[in-house]
Amino acid sequence: MRTLTLPLNAEYFDAIKGGEKLEEYRLEIAYWRKRLAGRAFDKIVLTKGYPTLTEFDRRIERPWRGYSIKTITHPHFGPDPVTVYAIIVNIPHLPNEGKAE
Repeated sequence: MRTLTLPLNAEYFDAIKGGEKLEEYRLEIAYWRKRLAGRAFDKIVLTKGYPTLTEFDRRIERPWRGYSIKTITHPHFGPDPVTVYAIIVNIPHLPNEGKAE
């Protein structure tokens, strides 16, 4: 089973876990191009920092849903627009999803 593991800062990990963050960004540079471009994974594991194997509350496992390439401006990458791999980590909820009719 092919697994992509991404260590995250606590802020981003918590936002993904809470469902607010739908994508995780990695710069479109040679390092990430080699690891992502043209590759498929079975699952993605997002970690809060670098947990031990028994710290399950610091791990999120999701099915691999791919990525897109986007140009974004984000404080983490500085004030200028950058091109990133936008890795899908959550599926957005539909407006009426989970509501009783």
